Amino acid sequence: MRRAERLFQIIQLLRKDRVVTAREIADKLEVSERTIYRDMQDLSLSGVPISSEAGSGYKLLPGFHLPPLMFNEEELAALLIGARMVQVWTDQGLASAATQAMIKIESAVPEHLREELSRDDILVPDFGIDPKVSKRMQLLRVGIKELQKVGFNYNREDGQPSSRTVHPLGLFYWGKVWTLTAWCELRDGFRNFRLDRMTHVCLLEEGYESVVGRTLQDYLRKVCDE
Repeated sequence: MRRAERLFQIIQLLRKDRVVTAREIADKLEVSERTIYRDMQDLSLSGVPISSEAGSGYKLLPGFHLPPLMFNEEELAALLIGARMVQVWTDQGLASAATQAMIKIESAVPEHLREELSRDDILVPDFGIDPKVSKRMQLLRVGIKELQKVGFNYNREDGQPSSRTVHPLGLFYWGKVWTLTAWCELRDGFRNFRLDRMTHVCLLEEGYESVVGRTLQDYLRKVCDE
């Protein structure tokens, strides 16, 4: 790890809003404590407001802001893969946001790293998400964010149709299909619905409250306990 990158990582560790020991930082960055002591001194001399508490560790004082982020090649590759996945496997709103994010990143990185963002040896196959599913996803994201009830018709696996009103909680991608985890008013419990089996999806005017026992975290705990 280059020294400049190590100094950046140290600042990131100090932003945890707690005292961090030199030993903890050294273990995280795989260097000696003596190296961390020197780095801390250099950061302080350069104007980074670091509070040193004898016998305890270091803490970054409030109000300090880092300059624009610098990425290495592996980090750029990770961002590129993530952005391409979002572009082809989600809805139009997220795909557009991913594209704009990569444009901003490209404008911020040095010239010699920009070629990493145009690599064609990292592929994300575009199997073509169904435009109807894409539209449903965008609408469901609004319902999740705004705590707004959603109504839709649903074709069950056995072919039987039903009409549902749900409290949308989260969207999950399983490699082939997207599902909605929700609290179903009809079943009075958590249910998962495949987006490709939904029809006539609409946001209802009525909202819902996030109450204990019906949240996404409650669902995840329930799944882990089963």
